Amino acid sequence: MLFHIVESTNWAAAKERGMYEPDSLAAEGFIHLSKEQQVSGTVERFYKGRSDLVILEIDPKLLQASLCYDQVPGHGVFPHLYGPLNLEAVVRVWTIDSFFDSLNQHK
Repeated sequence: MLFHIVESTNWAAAKERGMYEPDSLAAEGFIHLSKEQQVSGTVERFYKGRSDLVILEIDPKLLQASLCYDQVPGHGVFPHLYGPLNLEAVVRVWTIDSFFDSLNQHK
């Protein structure tokens, strides 16, 4: 599974539109995703202290857009989605707390 961190209001708007197309898609040409083990580092680097976020759990087999794994200098290889995220690929929506609680239970 792959994961994407998003503001809850942006996710609600995407559900109304039927497609998720964040600003990064227009600005950079892709949507930033993370593997499970990368989520905590991403939250720490970019979203520390934020409570208005949800984490989308995405089944890569259900994606309609092109998925690539790209080297991010200094941070390793990250999955990037080169197109809109179709909502059918989102199999679960986590709160930040529930996601990390689940990770801690599986350790």
